[in-house]
Amino acid sequence: MRLPLIAGLSLLLTSPAVADPLEQAVAADLPSLVALYKQLHASPELSFQEAKSAARLAQEAKKLGFAVTGGVGGHGVVAVMKNGEGPTLLIRTDMDALPVVEQTGLAYASKVVTKTPDGVETGVMHACGHDIHMTSWIGTARRLAAMKDRWSGTLVMIAQPAEERGGGAKAMLDDNLYARFPKPDYALALHDAANLPAGTLGYSRGYALANVDSVDILVKGTGGHGAYPHTTRDPIVLASRIVGTLQTLVSREINPQSPGVVTVGSFHAGAKHNIISDEARLQLTVRSYDDATRKTLLDGIARIAKGEAMAAGVPDDKMPVVTMNDTFTPATFNTEPLTGQVAEAFTARFGKDRVVETPAVMGGEDFSRYWLADKSIQSLIFWVGAVPKAKWDAAGGDAAKLPSLHSPFFVPDPEPTLQTAIEAMTTAAFTVLGKGK
Repeated sequence: MRLPLIAGLSLLLTSPAVADPLEQAVAADLPSLVALYKQLHASPELSFQEAKSAARLAQEAKKLGFAVTGGVGGHGVVAVMKNGEGPTLLIRTDMDALPVVEQTGLAYASKVVTKTPDGVETGVMHACGHDIHMTSWIGTARRLAAMKDRWSGTLVMIAQPAEERGGGAKAMLDDNLYARFPKPDYALALHDAANLPAGTLGYSRGYALANVDSVDILVKGTGGHGAYPHTTRDPIVLASRIVGTLQTLVSREINPQSPGVVTVGSFHAGAKHNIISDEARLQLTVRSYDDATRKTLLDGIARIAKGEAMAAGVPDDKMPVVTMNDTFTPATFNTEPLTGQVAEAFTARFGKDRVVETPAVMGGEDFSRYWLADKSIQSLIFWVGAVPKAKWDAAGGDAAKLPSLHSPFFVPDPEPTLQTAIEAMTTAAFTVLGKGK
């Protein structure tokens, strides 16, 4: 997902983090963490295939004294540490990578090749930074285990499968996550950002990421010779009408102050110049924040597909088939007062020049499900800048000139990204669990 340019972000990160035992401990641990990060980057695994990554995280957590359970919702890992009276905090990392052939040129670039569930051979890459997430999860676990005198309560650290397919959080919850393990009062996660320089943090109030729906439309027709179109019912023409009319859903049917996206990402039909096919297939991604806008868009897609077919004289038995994919990812919402409290703690530690409030984005994140499963939970996901400073400066601070998340060229700057991420997540944990807060 490409994130929007953050206006007003200082190009010079002139406010260093407060020098204290936490910063010094993370810095001392950084060489081993960077080595671990490079190992994880070079060994990516696709969604629901994260066996080796899960085993490594479980091993690290066990060494720190956590009670560790594997195999939750697939390859999910749950690590629990009880440290006296207090609230329960869940900290999540995701583990899966993407079917992307890496083109970074890094010495530790992924050379992994595997097959997708549908049998397509593909390269695999951590093009969304889940290797950064896993490494910072381990770094945070190390700091919290070593600094138990600073906090009180129960820490539940989970390593989640299949975020990229939108199914991992649901799988863990369906595997009775909240019944088998301490149910959280608070939930935290982070995500690296391709639109912020390394060493900075971003956060959003309220909605942070969008509802994500995938929709398939099968447009039926009657095929034949391209020289005699009058003897056919051309599904390509009908599908093209549907694509055009779909654009009015956002421009004319939803409130301009309620964002929405309807994108036709795939249009497949036919195999030869002079043959009119008997079907066309469309694949859509649909984005929204609130439930009402989502319903308007999804209902509208089905209505438009049927209406255009009726206008074209398609008989009832050949109406388009609209299928809503079951990998729906609900919108992610950052709650108050947790968001404000953590943002204040970040600013106190890192300085206001390194902490920015960011607009919500139309990307998706299934971290949302941990809050939706029980809305009494306070929840926050925040951004950690990952762009190397030299590249940020060369682009003039314009993220549109830089590789986005999911790009085969996306390269986080490991040292400052991990240092900031671990300090930030540990600080957020202290904000929730800290003694005398």
